[in-house]
Amino acid sequence: MADTIVAISTANGSGAISIVRMSGDEALNIAQKLTKTTFIPRYAKLAKFYDLEDNLIDIPLVLFFKNPNSFTGEDIVEFQCHGGVAVSRLILETLINSGARIAEAGEFSKRAFINGKIDLSQAEAIAKLIESKSKESVKILSKQLRGDLSKFVNDIREQLLEIMAYVEVNIDYAEEDLPFDLVEQIKNRLYTIAELLKKSLNASKKREAMFNGYKVAIIGKPNVGKSSLLNNLLDYERAIVSDIAGTTRDTIEEEITIGSHIIKIVDTAGIRDKTDDKIEKIGIQKSKEAVDEADIVIAMFDNSRKFDEEDKEILNIIKNTNKDVLVILNKIDLENRFNITKLGSFEIIKATQKDENYEIEKQLEKILDKYSYQDNMLISNRQVEVVTKAYEAINNSFELIEIQELELFSYNIQEAIYSISQITKPYEHDEVLDKMFSSFCVGK
Repeated sequence: MADTIVAISTANGSGAISIVRMSGDEALNIAQKLTKTTFIPRYAKLAKFYDLEDNLIDIPLVLFFKNPNSFTGEDIVEFQCHGGVAVSRLILETLINSGARIAEAGEFSKRAFINGKIDLSQAEAIAKLIESKSKESVKILSKQLRGDLSKFVNDIREQLLEIMAYVEVNIDYAEEDLPFDLVEQIKNRLYTIAELLKKSLNASKKREAMFNGYKVAIIGKPNVGKSSLLNNLLDYERAIVSDIAGTTRDTIEEEITIGSHIIKIVDTAGIRDKTDDKIEKIGIQKSKEAVDEADIVIAMFDNSRKFDEEDKEILNIIKNTNKDVLVILNKIDLENRFNITKLGSFEIIKATQKDENYEIEKQLEKILDKYSYQDNMLISNRQVEVVTKAYEAINNSFELIEIQELELFSYNIQEAIYSISQITKPYEHDEVLDKMFSSFCVGK
């Protein structure tokens, strides 16, 4: 890591300010050479920036962060220049010609990790935070960036190290059984750890939906008002609306924000069993698939028409799903012909053809708020995979400690430690030795 690296840190395009960031041993020297001035750590200074032929390029605001008190743990200089593509690229080109090199993807964060400024969980949180779409995911990722997941992992890691260290000490005395109360204490501690890991894994199942948007499928028989509802929620005419049944032939998916949640709302083709139109049949199949993929289902029924076999098909779908369901009785401003008792115990939202959707949005937000979980959520498939391995290793260890197969028990605990440590920092066997001898008297 002897190289000094540089990159444009702001998004490409025009704007008021563009930031060029440089990190490494030569960062300060290069900056002072090109600005012909000196910098005090953490003091912003307006400075003229010249190219190698002494031509003025810009007058950026320059900040210097001295190692180790910087993001990467190295000397960092940031140039806050005027926005736009040309200025920032000229500054970048000049810095490269002065001895820096263009940074690789993620290299600033990689150096921060190597220099002990962040752990792996915080590095992943940074990457996800940049791509985050919803307020809810920002809150979760900010907690992880603060170190909440790191603390959770390190607490479990410390407990497992203590258990393993004690058992390792006793392996040399295998002919002597461990005291019964000690076995029970170890099992109780392991059970508590296993429950914490299980809770974290369960909470993480909805992370993709939380970060990228929960899916909400609108279903109903043809011409019930699904497309009108979509248009009303979006507040613009996205779907074609007509009195002709079967107008919507394919699923239409759009993103909207409900409260602090982002959702992907899907308008589906009207579901009915009898149609000779091949294209419509494909659309109906896609509608059923949309229900399977959805987190929430909005089922619509038409107050102006009698309950029929098509309505029965919709009712069977929502009765047999384990998804959260909102039932809407639409067109209540028209003559009532629908037998509402057919819907059974479902809570019903009544709506007109030109409903403002306040009650629908309110109920959607209420359901989405139930999904919120901000404690120790795992934010990547990698994290889920290693925690799953740790959970399985701990579960495998219960029977082994019961029959006092200490070496196999120790092996499983070591696997658990190794797995969960991959969230924050690699596990080293010397840590067990530190735990083993930490309780010794001074001088022993």
